[in-house]
Amino acid sequence: MLEILNQIDGIIWGPFVLIPLLLGTGIWLTARLGGVQFTKLAPALRLAFLRRADAKEEQGDVSHFHALSTALAATVGVGNIAGVATAIHLGGPGALFWMWISAIFGMAAKYSEAFMGVRFRTVDARGEINGGPQHYLAKAIPNKLGLGLSLFFAVAASIAAFGIGNMTQSNSVAAALHTTFGLNTAVVGAVLAVLTAVVLLGGIKSISNVTALMVPIMIIFYLVAGFVVLSINWQGILPALGLVFTDAFTGTAAVGGFTGAVVAQAIQFGIARGIFSNESGMGSAAIVAAAAKTKHPVRQGLVSMTQTFIDTIIVVSMTGLVILTTGVWRNGATGAALTAEGFSTGLPGTWGGAIVSIAIVFFAYSTILGWAYYGERNIERLLGLRAVVWYRVLFSAVVFVGATVELDLVWTFSDIANGLMALPNLVGLLICSGLIARETKAYLAVDPTLEHEPPVSTLDGVAELESLAGARS
Repeated sequence: MLEILNQIDGIIWGPFVLIPLLLGTGIWLTARLGGVQFTKLAPALRLAFLRRADAKEEQGDVSHFHALSTALAATVGVGNIAGVATAIHLGGPGALFWMWISAIFGMAAKYSEAFMGVRFRTVDARGEINGGPQHYLAKAIPNKLGLGLSLFFAVAASIAAFGIGNMTQSNSVAAALHTTFGLNTAVVGAVLAVLTAVVLLGGIKSISNVTALMVPIMIIFYLVAGFVVLSINWQGILPALGLVFTDAFTGTAAVGGFTGAVVAQAIQFGIARGIFSNESGMGSAAIVAAAAKTKHPVRQGLVSMTQTFIDTIIVVSMTGLVILTTGVWRNGATGAALTAEGFSTGLPGTWGGAIVSIAIVFFAYSTILGWAYYGERNIERLLGLRAVVWYRVLFSAVVFVGATVELDLVWTFSDIANGLMALPNLVGLLICSGLIARETKAYLAVDPTLEHEPPVSTLDGVAELESLAGARS
C-alpha cells in the first residue's frame, strides 16, 4: 500500500501535474494582479498587525488579525521544522531557493483565494460566516464544472484535515516529547485530545482567540532561537546563501552522508515542501479568511497574502539557514531530527533538542486547531450542519490515535490529499482570474494604501469603485 501511495504521490507532485500548475497559476495571477505581492506587502502587513478599524464596522466573525493568526496556526506547523529539512535532505541546499520561489508566486495565489473566500461568503444556519473553495467554486463557476470542483475540494479537504491537520501533527508532538523528555505517547495524545476538544467546542471565535495568543509567541520564540544560532555561526551565512543559489541551478554533489541531488530534485522537493508549509494555492486559507470582519475582499486578500510571507520567507528561511550554517545537512539525517541536530550543533549544551521539541508542540497544536476549522467547514458543506458536532468529537479522538501509532501511510496519504485539494482550487482561480484582477484593480484605484476605507462593502461594487476612483483623480 505504501509503495502504491508513493507512486501516486510522485505523479501528483511530479513535474507534469501540480508543480507546473502551481507555478503557472502563481505566475499568471502575479501578472494579472500587477505584482500585488510586491507593491502592497507593506500596507498589507500594516493592516494585519497595526490597524483594526474594520473589526468594529463590518460583517464577519473575527478580526483581520484573528483570521491571519488562525491561518498562520494551520500553516506554521511541522512543515516549518520537518518540511524544509526534508526538502534539503532530498533536494540539497538549492531546494530552499525553490521554496522561496513557490512562496513569492504563491502569495498571488494566496491573495486570490482569500479574495474569493470573502467575495462569495455566506451566512449559515447558526448565523456564522461560511466560505472557501467549497463554496466559491460553485458560485463563481455556475455550472456542473463549478459544482464538481467544489465538491471535489470539500472531499479532499475533509480527508486532509485528518491527515496533515491532525494525525501527523499529534504524532510529531508525541514523538518529540517522548524523545526529549521521556513522556509517554499515550498520555501526550490524551492531553492533546482533551485540549483540542475544549477549544473546538467554542467554534471559530474560540479557535481564533487561542491562536491569536499562541501564534505570535511561538513564532517569536522560534525566530529568537534561530537568530542566536545564526549569530554564533555568522561566518557560515554567506557561504550557505551561496550554496542555496548555486545548487538551485547546478544540483548538489554527494558529500558526507548526503547522497547528492540534481536540479530536478531541488525543484520538485523545494516546491512540494514549500506548498506543504505555506499552503498557497491549496485553498485552505480562504476558509478562515471568509470569516474575517472586513470592508472589502481585497483588504482581507492582502492580509492573508502576508501569511505566506511570514511562513516561508521568514520562518522556513530561519530553519533552512540553521541547518546549512551548522553544516548538519551533510550528515544524512532528515525531517525534524535534522532540524534538531542543527539547533543542537549551533547552541551550547543540550538546549537545541529541547527548543525544537517545544517548537514542535506549539506549531503542531496550533496546526491541529486551524485544520479542525477547515475540516469542519467542509464537512458542513458535504453533510450539513448537524454533522459538525460529531465531526468535532471524532477529530479530537483521532488526535489521540495519531499520537500512538506509526504513520508512514498517513504522511504519504496527507501529501496526496494536499495535492488533490490544490487541483480544483487552482483550476478555479485560473478561470476566475479576470474577476479577481478586475475587482482588485477597481478597489486599489480608490484605496491604494489601504488607509481610506471607501464606503463600499457590497460584493458587486466595481462600478461604484470606478466612479469613486474617477472622482478622486
